[in-house]
Amino acid sequence: METKPSEISSSKMFGGYNRRYKHFSPTLGCSMNFHIFFPPAPSPSHRSPVLYWLSGLTCTDENFIAKSGAQRAASKEGIALIVPDTSPRGLNVEGEADSWDFGVGAGFYLNATQEKWKNWRMYDYIVKELPQLLAENFPQLDTAKASIFGHSMGGHGALTIYLKNRDKYKSVSAFAPIVNPINCAWGQKAFINYLGENKADWEEYDATCLVAKFHDVSATILIDQGEDDKFLHDQLLPNKFPEACKKHGVPVLLRLQPGYDHSYFFIATFIDDHILHHAQALNL
Repeated sequence: METKPSEISSSKMFGGYNRRYKHFSPTLGCSMNFHIFFPPAPSPSHRSPVLYWLSGLTCTDENFIAKSGAQRAASKEGIALIVPDTSPRGLNVEGEADSWDFGVGAGFYLNATQEKWKNWRMYDYIVKELPQLLAENFPQLDTAKASIFGHSMGGHGALTIYLKNRDKYKSVSAFAPIVNPINCAWGQKAFINYLGENKADWEEYDATCLVAKFHDVSATILIDQGEDDKFLHDQLLPNKFPEACKKHGVPVLLRLQPGYDHSYFFIATFIDDHILHHAQALNL
């Protein structure tokens, strides 16, 4: 099985290239796709810093690349965008596609401990396997200079991964993140099935809980949240995270955006601010 990535497609955009790759993931036990947007390189030996994007429920590696418009600012700032999928695929685990908010397309960026879902190890895939794969196969990327951001479930993934791996990422931001999953239906459904009934295990993947443990954060955490987001009050609970950050001295900027919903129209509107936020941290 080919662990080395093979190119599936390539499209030029803003002077750079959207390229899609396929590889076999030993971590997940299946074939996975991911996208890289390579910005135009000023010289053949130039290495671009990387910015990981984690997508939300039901998404693949394609949504962000097609809908966000992030490539314009990434090209200008010289940042490579790394866009993985949201879960393992093709394993045919019973019930994996029964609901849109669990299983396929809903990996929640954790390492499942329950036997049935043992392949759902998106945390290790994002934090360990993918960076190593990039470092070994793409010399034009400077994988030691990395930041991370995401949307909804992916915002949850970005925040939790950043807080637990401060040595690996320079900055983090999120759009409409699930900041307190132990207290919302999406999170509870995912955690009880992937992690079992021990609530202490759930807290290891809850950004609001993790801030109490991992608060050595100097770069401001940027969060944008649409005020007309239908998931605002029952799933996203946006104020919980800044409250915890304030308590532990973590710098956070939560921007509530009037009239915006949970969609990629919202993301595309504010994506440039996020790219610039990360460009600053990546010392560009």
